[in-house]
Parts: sequence; structure tokens; C-alpha cells
Amino acid sequence: MNQDETTEGGCLCGALRYRIGGPVGPAVHCHCEMCRHSGGGAVATWISVASDRFAFTKGEPRVYHSSAQAERRFCPRCGAQITFWSERHPDIMDVTVGTLDRPESLRADHHIWTEGRLSGLPRAMPAEA
Repeated sequence: MNQDETTEGGCLCGALRYRIGGPVGPAVHCHCEMCRHSGGGAVATWISVASDRFAFTKGEPRVYHSSAQAERRFCPRCGAQITFWSERHPDIMDVTVGTLDRPESLRADHHIWTEGRLSGLPRAMPAEA
């Protein structure tokens, strides 16, 4: 992706829309308990972007402080989680890959917080089944 390209996405019901200007970081699968609980899945898949390149273009998200240093933004209507932000890395915004308009354009082949991996998941999750 070049510096001038944009990536867009939104929530399930369409009440929230966002735009990312410029490049996005690699996609990763997070296995931590907080991401599993907040997203409702066995893993949460994220991309990282510069905070100043991310903007909501429609609607106002609700904010949940999932820890003393971090917050998650989600749609107040359908509940879809959109972002994760932490004081530890204030210049970075993590965005859920599933809310991108074209999530298939990114390949997630890196896993983080694997000590929280559910025991029923394979050690290596194939990109294609």
C-alpha cells in the first residue's frame, strides 16, 4: 500500500465508519484473554496503524476502558469492537481486521500473547483450510 492509499471499514450495522490514511501494519492474531472476551472469538485479529492516520468518519463510538492503561472503542448500536489503544503506545491504534471493508487483502501469519492460546487450537493455524 502506498502513502496515498486509504483503507476503510465499519461496524456490523453501519452506524460507525472509519478511514485509515496510508500504510497499515501487518495483521496479527492475538490470543490474550481480554481480546477473546471483548471480541467473542478464540482469537482477535488486528492491524496496527499510526493513531493520527485513523479517523471515524460516521458515528460516535463508545469507549470501554479495558484496563487502567487501555481502551477499546465499539459501536454503541451493534457492539462491534473497532479499535484498541494503549497509553504504552499512544501513537499506535490497533484496528480489528474483521471490520475492514476488504479484510481479505491482509494476511495474518503472526501470533501474539500465545501463552493465552486456547488448548483446543492447533499450534499453527493454516492461512487456508
